[in-house]
Amino acid sequence: MSSVALVTGGNRGIGLAVAHSLAAAGHDVVVTYRSGSAPAGFKSVIMDVTSTESVDKAFDEIEAQWGIPEIIVANAGITKDGLVMRMSDEDFESVIDANLTGAFRVARRATKGLLKLKKGRLIFVGSVVGALGSAGQVNYSSSKSGLVGMARSFAREIGSRGITANVVAPGFVETDMTSTLDEKRRNEIAGSIPLGRFCSAQEIADVVTFIASPQASYISGALIPVDGGLGMGH
Repeated sequence: MSSVALVTGGNRGIGLAVAHSLAAAGHDVVVTYRSGSAPAGFKSVIMDVTSTESVDKAFDEIEAQWGIPEIIVANAGITKDGLVMRMSDEDFESVIDANLTGAFRVARRATKGLLKLKKGRLIFVGSVVGALGSAGQVNYSSSKSGLVGMARSFAREIGSRGITANVVAPGFVETDMTSTLDEKRRNEIAGSIPLGRFCSAQEIADVVTFIASPQASYISGALIPVDGGLGMGH
């Protein structure tokens, strides 16, 4: 019997690639999305990770229709980049609320089901900038750094129930977000990466799928970089 896998923010970019990869590995994938349209070929529900009510409602719906999600990929997130002197409280707080508190809301609700199953995977999608920092992204890098402490605390708190918690930290990925960079900036960034290129969303998805697999059953509390060497293990 296949496991139910939940991917938040799964209607585009990394989330959609993860959904396809988990489905190809035989999992029963449900994606959540807040806006836009549901991706073709997947079970889907609307979930706004900034609302506890929305998260709880989505989980109730998923559990009633398809069963308890055993694999949770907390991927939903936003950016509101800007220089720190001009960054408003709202710009900072909204990114923390979506990326960090949102991941907590999802993981907290998911844990109810995982404790019943006595097994499961919590997989948080972080970022290389969570460790390296990034000019113009004080809010985003703070939110992604916080995921490491969160995952490791979940790992310690519920690990004895057969539940792992890990962070997969992408570097610069070919997505809609990075496609808007001009050629000069793209070349500058690629030049700072030891492998000399951006990552594909599929390369991130492959690592997430590995962490969700039985082969990764003894990996917990880890920060797994998929960044072409940019962070060098930080």
